[in-house]
Order: sequence, then structure tokens, then C-alpha cells
Amino acid sequence: MVCGADEPPALTAEDVRRAFAELKLPAGTLTIQPPDGLTLVNFRTNFYTTSTDPISTTVTLLGQPVTLEATPATFVWHFGDGESRSTTEPGAPYPDLTITHNYLRKGEYLPSLSTTYTGRYRIADGGWQAIPGTVTIDGQGQSLRAIEAEPKLVGY
Repeated sequence: MVCGADEPPALTAEDVRRAFAELKLPAGTLTIQPPDGLTLVNFRTNFYTTSTDPISTTVTLLGQPVTLEATPATFVWHFGDGESRSTTEPGAPYPDLTITHNYLRKGEYLPSLSTTYTGRYRIADGGWQAIPGTVTIDGQGQSLRAIEAEPKLVGY
């Protein structure tokens, strides 16, 4: 089939996948509890992200408006000590300790979060369609120091 002079070229799934891969998606925001970059050895350090909302943008591809929607789907928690964990849940703030890690030695660590986005698109006001593939954005490491607690007897 030959396109007429007034017909735009057909938009393919590959065109959309390429546009999705080129989006400037944000890294997920990593929150660590306890705060202030300090935790204890053998203590359940809590990790979570609030970056869970879909991100939507409209681009023009081959002269047609295409809405792209990226949704955080998978989170890889890099704890900075060689251990990592992949989840589909974003964790939660205290007291709901769903993503935790125990540091076994005192020291300096750089935990980080990688967020993998899935996508869908629609052309103009058409129906939504899945975008093949995913995009992963690696976040910056945050400084975290694990220290050992020293017990002290206190008189009353």
C-alpha cells in the first residue's frame, strides 16, 4: 500500500518504543530510615521511595500526537555492601518496615535505587497500547554510615 501525499507514514511500535527509551525519566527518590545518613550495625535499616506515580507526556511522532505514560514497575535496592534486592513494591515509611537491610559491619556505604519503568501509549484519543520493553533509571548513591552501638548502664 502506498501512502498518499496527504497521509502521514504509519506509526510503528518500534517508533513508539524508541521515543519511550529516549524520555528523560527521573530516578526514584530513595528515602532511608533512620535519617541523617546514620544507622546501626545489625539494625533493620528501612528503605522506601515515594516515586510511584505514572509520568505522562505527549510527543509528536511522524506528525501525530502520541501520549506516552511511564509507570514505575520494579525497584532494585542496592544497599552499598554488595547486597541488593528487587521488588515490585516501593517500600513504606516507619512503622511499616517492608524493605529493610541489616548492615553486618560498621563502615561507609552508598545505597541507591534503580527504577524500571513500563509504558503504554495512545495515538491522539485512541485506546491505550503497551509499549514493548522497559527503561531502567539508576539513582545516585546516598551516603550512609553504619556504626556499632555501645551499651551503657545508667542509674536511676
